[in-house]
Order: sequence, then C-alpha cells, then structure tokens
Amino acid sequence: MNLQLLAAAAGSAAPQTKFGFMEAMEQGGVIAWSIFTVLVIMSVGSFYILFTKLFEQQRIMNQYKGVRTSFWRAPTLREGATKLEKNSAWRQLVDDANSAEEQHSKMADNLDAHDWLHGSLARSEDTINARLASGLPFLATVGATAPFVGLLGTVIGIYRALINIGISGSASIDKVAGPVGEALIMTAIGLLVAVPAVLAYNWLQGRNRRIAEMLRGFSTDLLANINSRGQVRPALLTGTSTQAAGKAAATAPAAPRPAGSTTTTTKP
Repeated sequence: MNLQLLAAAAGSAAPQTKFGFMEAMEQGGVIAWSIFTVLVIMSVGSFYILFTKLFEQQRIMNQYKGVRTSFWRAPTLREGATKLEKNSAWRQLVDDANSAEEQHSKMADNLDAHDWLHGSLARSEDTINARLASGLPFLATVGATAPFVGLLGTVIGIYRALINIGISGSASIDKVAGPVGEALIMTAIGLLVAVPAVLAYNWLQGRNRRIAEMLRGFSTDLLANINSRGQVRPALLTGTSTQAAGKAAATAPAAPRPAGSTTTTTKP
C-alpha cells in the first residue's frame, strides 16, 4: 500500500514533457504572436521580391538576344525600335536616344551636343537601374533585422519563463530547460527568415550589375551610331555567319608562291 502511494506521488510530481511551438506561443501571449506575425510578413515579402525581380531580370536578359540579332540589322534606329518589345528597357533606351537626336541639331556647339546625347542615355540607364533595384532595400532590411526581431521574442520568452520559475519557487532543470528551449524557437525563426533574404539580395545584386554592363554597352553603341550618322554598328557574328566564313576560308584558293621558291620534300 505504501509503495502504491509513493508511486502515485512520484507520478504526480513528474515534470511536464509537453513542449513545442504552440505551447511557447500560448505562453508568450500577444507579444509572441505579434513578433511571429512580423517575421512571417518579412519572409513572404522577401520571397515575393525574389521571384518578381528574378522574372524581371530574366526577361531583360532574354530581350537582349533579340537586340543583338534583329535590332542592329535595321537600317535606322527608328525602324529597329519597332522590332523591340514595348515597355522594355532596350526600347526605352532607343526611344530616349531618338528623342535626344531630335534635339541634337539645336545645339550650337558640337561638344555640347555630344554631352547632351551622352547625358540623355546615362539618365535613361539610371532610370532602368533604379527600377531594377527597387525592392532590394527591403531584402537588405530583412536580412539585417530579422535575427534581432527573433531575438526579441527569445528575450521576452526567457523573461516570462524566469518569472514563472520564480513564482513556483523551483529552479530544477526540468523547470528551466523547457521554457528556455521554447523561447529559443523565435531566434531560430528569425535566422530562417534572414538567411534567404541575404542570399537573395546578393544574388539579385550580382545579376543587376551584369544587366547594367549590358545596358552600358548598348548605350555606347547607340551613341556611336548616332554620332557617325549610322555608319558605326556593332559586329554581329551569329553561328550561321561564322560557319559561312569558315567555309569560305576553307574553299579559298591557295596563295601563289613567290617566283623562284622551291618545295622541299623529305624522302622516307
């Protein structure tokens, strides 16, 4: 009988082993749920910006192939602009170049005219690059602040756990480990939100730099074409033209030998 009473007493005094995310959020109350909501908004916003910017960048890169193959084959810039997609970055550069060319003749000084063309194209590039960079500051902000937001939830959780331990008057390991472990969940969530945001920011920034180089090269070609009255065009080497050039070189007759030259043969 005494053994049964001791076993019942030990069972009633057994530590609580039911711990988890929902238990931690219920103990944290409104503050914990508010912090968790902020982290969820940060995560959703980061992935939304990642996919939308990735789609926008890929579209610009794919359009550049059409610029290299079809645009420069047109006799004039205005006819070439009709072959580009409307509301594209490349069409914007060409339209701004044509607008600047219309006002080019109004400049009395040739140096001022060149600076006007160069400045107009540079301003158009800056506008496109600024549009591509929109949203990236949000990724940088999430990557920098999400760990601290999660840490705030952890600090509040640990504070509430210590208050409850002090009220109960027990500082055993089972009373401390569970609540503190639950509080660390918020820090883990903050890191899970911050790491993808930082990776996405660095990746998109690198792709933006590559697009900026492509825009700068295209702008330089436009400027040279306008200043040369259409005489200067970038070299277009497609696979077909390269193969044709190779076949022409292979079938070309050998160059005649100079007079008096002899051919030396080696006997086996």
